Amino acid sequence: MLNIFNLGKKKAPLSTDSMENGVHMITAASPNSVISEQFKTLRTNIQFSNADSSYRTLMLTSSIASEGKSTIAANLAVTFANQGLHTLLVDADMRRPTINATFSISNPKGLTNFLTDRDFDVNEAIYATSVDNLFVMPSGPVPPNPAELLSSHRMDSLIKALSEQLDLVIYDAPPVLSVTDAQILGTKVDGTILVVRKNVAEKEAVRRSVSALNQVKAKIIGTVLNDVENAGGGGYYGYYGYGYYGKTDKKRQAR
Repeated sequence: MLNIFNLGKKKAPLSTDSMENGVHMITAASPNSVISEQFKTLRTNIQFSNADSSYRTLMLTSSIASEGKSTIAANLAVTFANQGLHTLLVDADMRRPTINATFSISNPKGLTNFLTDRDFDVNEAIYATSVDNLFVMPSGPVPPNPAELLSSHRMDSLIKALSEQLDLVIYDAPPVLSVTDAQILGTKVDGTILVVRKNVAEKEAVRRSVSALNQVKAKIIGTVLNDVENAGGGGYYGYYGYGYYGKTDKKRQAR
């Protein structure tokens, strides 16, 4: 069994710079903004979507790249941490990682190190952040075989150990239609959230993504509609809508 301890030993300062230096952490930079309130609504919808028990592991993905799934994952992690939950954000997008830039971690050890080195201490891959209760695990070095690593028994043991010792673990996964990583990880977590960006995602791509996730019996608990401006404008981060799938997999708008 993995023992995860001393989570506060390494402090990683938070970056709120542009996408070139990581995703925009609006929930940390402006916690009382309208957009941060939308993330709180998203958090509430996720929590109430499962009345019987709390989600311990969530995966965020999208159909294609540049839909904002890493931005949603990071800000959602902050929002859960602000509620007092010990939350870990894992960069499972090994090909296009963002956590090291977002949280200003230079040459980080991460998920790849643990999955490829049996003697590696997982605690060396977990970094505390300037947000209380929020920890991050970078992806680490880019491996030649991400899908094989994610499907390994060692990954299974990591997911189990993290979920037992933290309140919530959020996995930022690659887009569904790019590689098989999201399908693999989707079978291992409690719930999957699909991020759909307006004017970027195509309806057919979203349908194919949902079909691919359903094919492996991943539990899709909802979708986040990204980059939708509110009535008064607001630019890129104007509004985050949330919908969820019922037994018939038909989207309903959360009000």
